Amino acid sequence: MEQRTLLALMVFSSLIVLAETNDQKPAVEIYSLHVDCKVTSRFAHTVITSRIVNRANESREATFEVELPKTAFITNFSMSIDGEVYPGIIKEKAAAQNEYDSAVSQGQSAGLVKITDRKLEQFHVSVSIAAASKVTFELTYEELLKRQLGKYELLIKVRPKQLVKHFQIDVHIFEPQGIHFLETDSTFMTNELTEALTKEQNETKAHILFKPTLDQQKKNSALDETLLNGDFVVRYDVKREATAGDIQIVNGYFVHYFAPQEMPVFPKNVIFVIDRSGSMTGRKIEQTRDALLKILQDLRQEDHFSFITFNHKVVEWKSSLLPATEENVASAAALVQTLAARGGTDISGALLAAVGVLDKHEGLPERSVSMIILLTDGQPTSGERNVEVIQENVQKAINGKYALFCLGFGFDVSYKFLEKMALSNGGIARRIYENADAALQLQDFYQEVATPILMQIEMQYPENSIEGLTKNNFKLFFEGSEIIVSGKISNELDLLPVEIKAQSHTSNLTLKEEANVKEKEQVFQNQRYIFGNFIERLWAYLTIQQLLEKAISAQEEDQKALEAQALDLSLRYSFVTPLTSMVVTKPQQQEELANKPTEADNEKPSNIPAGASSQRLHSRMPWEDDSATKHWENPFLSDRRRSELQTVSNRKMFSTVSRFRDAKRPQPIANEHAELLFQLPRQNERICLNIDQRAQTSVHLLSDPEQGLTVTGKLGDGKNHFVQFDINYVNPPVQIHVYTHAILVSHNNKNNWLSWTTSTSSTIQGLTVSVEKEKSVTASLPDTVTVKISLVRFPEDFLGLYFLNTDRFSDKVTGVLGQFYSKAQFRSNSNNDQRAVERLLRVSGSEHKVSRLYKKDYRLESASEPVSCWSIELTP
Repeated sequence: MEQRTLLALMVFSSLIVLAETNDQKPAVEIYSLHVDCKVTSRFAHTVITSRIVNRANESREATFEVELPKTAFITNFSMSIDGEVYPGIIKEKAAAQNEYDSAVSQGQSAGLVKITDRKLEQFHVSVSIAAASKVTFELTYEELLKRQLGKYELLIKVRPKQLVKHFQIDVHIFEPQGIHFLETDSTFMTNELTEALTKEQNETKAHILFKPTLDQQKKNSALDETLLNGDFVVRYDVKREATAGDIQIVNGYFVHYFAPQEMPVFPKNVIFVIDRSGSMTGRKIEQTRDALLKILQDLRQEDHFSFITFNHKVVEWKSSLLPATEENVASAAALVQTLAARGGTDISGALLAAVGVLDKHEGLPERSVSMIILLTDGQPTSGERNVEVIQENVQKAINGKYALFCLGFGFDVSYKFLEKMALSNGGIARRIYENADAALQLQDFYQEVATPILMQIEMQYPENSIEGLTKNNFKLFFEGSEIIVSGKISNELDLLPVEIKAQSHTSNLTLKEEANVKEKEQVFQNQRYIFGNFIERLWAYLTIQQLLEKAISAQEEDQKALEAQALDLSLRYSFVTPLTSMVVTKPQQQEELANKPTEADNEKPSNIPAGASSQRLHSRMPWEDDSATKHWENPFLSDRRRSELQTVSNRKMFSTVSRFRDAKRPQPIANEHAELLFQLPRQNERICLNIDQRAQTSVHLLSDPEQGLTVTGKLGDGKNHFVQFDINYVNPPVQIHVYTHAILVSHNNKNNWLSWTTSTSSTIQGLTVSVEKEKSVTASLPDTVTVKISLVRFPEDFLGLYFLNTDRFSDKVTGVLGQFYSKAQFRSNSNNDQRAVERLLRVSGSEHKVSRLYKKDYRLESASEPVSCWSIELTP
């Protein structure tokens, strides 16, 4: 019978916006909610955008909550309140946490968010919005999908809690290997909602659109209650060929997917090491019994197995492994049904006993896989209690011969202890959540490791032509999973050769493949499903994950180096990882801190392993180091054990820091500053340009097609205050967004946040962006006008815009400001123009009466003395 490989995409997201209201129609209304997910070769890029309006006659609070998979990295978040953008800034975690700790010690408020689900983590932010005001929340996250049990699944949790006028879910899928089948499912779908669902599919692409109307969303035509409360699921399968996998290449980066099918399964030699200490009493031991009874039925006849149970005493069911015959399985089931919980916990003795059983057993199949599966719910309380000694002794005993899988039941267990022990011995760790489906969680885990089909897998690539290669040697491969390797092609190659060596149950395998680089690059060109250099971001994501995993079982010095590399990549590619935090500045300069929680963050503070330090030491932010642009060589981490051991709360994801401006800072003189003060080209005259435009709207200031330069600005409160400038270059394709609180540089879908607090400089294809601490940012490109934006720190911060080398503007320059550089000329009245108080200025064919005023020029080191300029007011 033909075996089918099911693929689905696991991405979880849900949105909740809550508001208190006594009316049927919510005072804080979500009028638009859009979930846009682009899946390109297993790499998912999801953007959730929610637009909200406060229809009350007073300020109300809107809360934005998104559930996303624990394996995803947040890459961007912003709030836009009446046009003012408040972006998230990604920083090194320890530095951001120190700021938070300082604020807490001063008595300022702090808000917390907890992990609430075994698969999901929650992003939460709330903001107060004025009457009749609007706010837009936008969150972006990315994830490399992990294949488990032969499938990936896209699950979007939908919980708007109210009817939404414009509700839409878009899922775009592009799989060059070809889509075998596509299906959707939902826990809330009705016949009416089914009509709002459309699917388009061809050989390699699919688009799923779910766009219900208000009437379709209603539970009842008489009540404004929504049906949208549950899971929206997309599943699909890809076509696979019996080759050495599939290689894909974009912009010099490659990814190699390898998932063989229809291969014989290795016999397993498995020992189940089961905790029956007193803490397992009740529901835990019942669920363990239920799961083990099911697992016993799933053993293959060629497998060998045994049980070791332990509390303060270690009991071996049999002195050796038994074949999984019907009689032996029935005997084991009888044992399982008698399991009772009492006593202490001797984890060390139980594991060493399991290794001893495997070591002394004779007659096992020559080509077989031996593994130990440990299930415990607590910490060692009997026998050896020092977890570091236990880890060392177990690793020495196993010595690479067997794989150790560790399951931690509940939250009294030290997950870090189990995770390090598993990763040090070729296995993985998993927490079993104390839910009604705990038995199913245990069974699902066993299914993942039940069918090993390859061992000792080596993925070989030309050494002199590949840089930054991710992990390419794997001890075991289980049916239904997938091996992923990525790297950068450093040399000009026409063909990328790949050789895979592995052991199967029946023979040694060697598979070879050659990928035509140009042909592979061509596959992804002009695809609207593609988001930038997705394989480069996939490579960065995978590298960070593997560095962090490797650091868990590494020695302290090696751990620091691995974490430094992971931190550097996290900052370079704007990922919120366990080593970084996203700082979101809200109105009134209140800040919220978004951390990436780890599985260990679910535990109680008392469960930190022995020897681990909870002290958090200062670690420098990237822009505090002169070599911050040397990404792989920069040891950002200071001497600390693990920054995720948080003393404030081990389940914290968010904290709030309130900041207030210095009351001693000088107050501005009304109307004394000009936002745009510049010198006319070839004329010894300054212009003070006042733009009469509604606050928070975008102003097209300048565009020069020959220079490939466009500049727009956004006004704050008051017509003379700019609070944002956007600089766009055509070549190189770079966008610079300058805010009063940070600078964002975007290139090829890669975001790099720069801080005003430190001087720094970076260059992208000849374009140099330089920040002078708390003063200005300058963008310069050879043979192009230089753009300089100054930062003025008043109680209401604002920005000033200036140009250098303005003689480089072409005669095609346009815009509110640009027209002055090509189409402005004073009419000469007399020889006393320098003493005149009014003159006529001709701009773009129109004449304007201008008046002499004295303004402060903030381009100067000291702006205390006003300078003379001609004031003109324009309405775009």
